[in-house]
Amino acid sequence: MPLPSFTALLAAAAGMKSLQAVTIVSGTFILEDAATLLAAMQVASGALSLPLALGSLYAGIVLGDLGLYGLGWLSATHGWAKRLVPQQRRDIGHDWVKPRVIPLVLVSRFVPGLRLPTYTTLGFLHAPFWQFSLAAILATLVWTTGLFFISLRLGALMMHYLGIWRWAGLGVFLIIIILVGRLATKLYNQRTPP
Repeated sequence: MPLPSFTALLAAAAGMKSLQAVTIVSGTFILEDAATLLAAMQVASGALSLPLALGSLYAGIVLGDLGLYGLGWLSATHGWAKRLVPQQRRDIGHDWVKPRVIPLVLVSRFVPGLRLPTYTTLGFLHAPFWQFSLAAILATLVWTTGLFFISLRLGALMMHYLGIWRWAGLGVFLIIIILVGRLATKLYNQRTPP
């Protein structure tokens, strides 16, 4: 969802809290970090209330995480999956992930590119759902709250100093977040094993 269309939807929904919430939740399904940044910018401009923005972001992101887990769970029920990964291997995988669900979810939340494969794999291996849900909620609260309030502060500064160019500043900030995540992943992959 391009930046102007998301903000145009939020602007059009001004005064209709349910439509604003649906717009934000939908935005998280497309690109959650961008939705977080844009919602923070709308709060900074006064077009959106803080509780509505954060609540909608939390709901959308957690629903998306649970959806990925559910996709993995459902894929394990199909015949092709049973042929590709025999039950004995799934049992081994389940036994390995069961005590590690919370750390796996927390790490995958903060390292770009890991959520989709990790969450669907946890679902596929039937990792404990309540542990997964708790970890997903905790990781979302930490990551989204931090990113939101950093974006809120930056949004206020960009509105003050950049005016109409604040959207360009937001784009640069989003690119920096993506590049830092990729650099962290690259450095992690290049580390020497213990």
